[in-house]
Amino acid sequence: MPDNRPNRRPLASRDTGWARRLSSRLAATSVTPNQISIAGMVAALGSGLCFWAVGNADGLGRALLLILAAGMCQIRLLCNLLDGMVAIEAGRGSPDGGFWNEFPDRVSDALILAGVGLGLGAAALGWAAVSFAFLTAYVRELGSNLGQPADFSGPMAKPHRMALITGAALLAILEPLWGGDGGVLYIALWSVAVGAGLTALRRGYRLVAALHA
Repeated sequence: MPDNRPNRRPLASRDTGWARRLSSRLAATSVTPNQISIAGMVAALGSGLCFWAVGNADGLGRALLLILAAGMCQIRLLCNLLDGMVAIEAGRGSPDGGFWNEFPDRVSDALILAGVGLGLGAAALGWAAVSFAFLTAYVRELGSNLGQPADFSGPMAKPHRMALITGAALLAILEPLWGGDGGVLYIALWSVAVGAGLTALRRGYRLVAALHA
């Protein structure tokens, strides 16, 4: 049965057969939702390190690093999906589940986006993207604390950020064909920073409007 709680991110993948089968198998083991959340942070760390290393790599090594970085971005999202499913659908939640639902996401955003910035030699841009990503989450949580449903709107919510960075990493593999040198990831990181800033403003506007209503 779909979960329609207002403070849970709506994800179509949560209702797919493969996700339910995988979460059921995990629920039958001793693996806890919090451990899945930690695994997501580890994947994000690996992704960030690969993005950082891309800056000093070329040829086949660069392509492999980009593939690994993209893959671990998606593993991070998979862990984000499964920790909630094991906790809620399988009834394996814990008193500190709220912490492990949010804290790893912030750490993972920082590791991946800062890693992209460091790999490009644009650390300031990377940290700007991290800051605006954090701001989107802050406005969402602020709304929840003020009694409003959590606002997961975009244009650059977490799934959008990770989809963009993943796609950019894979596209960047082809950059040598047109003589590019990091431009794809640079544009993607700028898009995350600007898009996350606009997302925070949009959520803030919607929150103030809802409070007045």
